[in-house]
Amino acid sequence: MALEPTYAIPELPPPGAIETPQVLKALTRAHRYLAELKGRAATIPNQGILIDTLSLQEAKASSEIENIVTTQNELFQLNAFPEIPGSPAAKEVARYRDALRHGFEEQRRLDGLLTNNILIAMFQILKRSDGGFRETPGTALKNEGTGEVVYVPPQDANLVRAHMAALETFINAGADDTELDPLTSMAIIHHQFESIHPFPDGNGRIGRIINVLYLTRCRLLDIPILYLSRFITRNKPEYYRLLQSVRETGQWEEWILYIVNGVEETAIETLRLVEGIRYLMAQTKNRMRTEHPKIYSQDLLNNLFRHPYTRIDFVQSELGVSRPTATKYLEELADGGLLVKHKAGRNNYYINQPLVGLFVESE
Repeated sequence: MALEPTYAIPELPPPGAIETPQVLKALTRAHRYLAELKGRAATIPNQGILIDTLSLQEAKASSEIENIVTTQNELFQLNAFPEIPGSPAAKEVARYRDALRHGFEEQRRLDGLLTNNILIAMFQILKRSDGGFRETPGTALKNEGTGEVVYVPPQDANLVRAHMAALETFINAGADDTELDPLTSMAIIHHQFESIHPFPDGNGRIGRIINVLYLTRCRLLDIPILYLSRFITRNKPEYYRLLQSVRETGQWEEWILYIVNGVEETAIETLRLVEGIRYLMAQTKNRMRTEHPKIYSQDLLNNLFRHPYTRIDFVQSELGVSRPTATKYLEELADGGLLVKHKAGRNNYYINQPLVGLFVESE
């Protein structure tokens, strides 16, 4: 028996998605903290530090929404030694990070455009697949506990492609093409994407990557460091309730408020994290210059914060030094208590313990 879609995908912007006084107040607060985060992030000397470390945190939180759970230790170990078999969950999270990074790099290459080809490439990285948008009918979303069908997305492949083409146009519209605030548009885009449900799997995670890439497209952030998935993980039942509520009632205010308030809360938390990283970098820099002046360099400091678990190969490659020199640097810092040395098989790795502690505390 053929499945019948349970929601008519609306045109964009959808009717009823208006910015009420309550939404406008929430938007003002969210923009204030986003602007502060954007400015504070720019003070970190190497933006790769934030992209690499915070994208991994976003990947971890987003995957938890899909019940893919791992630990900071597993993630950082896998990042340091991708060649060593890690847990399936850690590998899945690492692929999310890789998909986000690929999407951001492609978006920059295309001067900010966020195209369906980029979304398909991210899906392929996330799911280790060569597929794209759904081609066959039969997709239905079910309640995890009861098995009851709660939502049936569009079934026809041509319709899926048509809806995604319209969504691509809306995502990449210029400021003059819509009167909506970018954060309101982001809430609409996320709902529309999840309702189209264009991929056979991984739609939730790709949809959440779109959120942060859209913020960079609108220049609300320079780099994708706002990990909204932490807020969604903490408020998961409300997330699914409001997704479905819009489909059933056509009322958008609660959903938009949920997303905008999530941006505000997450921006505040990410600000604290960036400030924590700035403080630890300054502290480590002072100690290196005082206690290890002969080996101190900004590049070495950056390495220790870009890779919470670093290794000789990373230092050798990023600083352009010989292996004996890289080994000497890390051994000296470990002997001085700035790093903690560990072994993985025949390889050594060196942990920036205060930085790892900062991420653990923020969970």
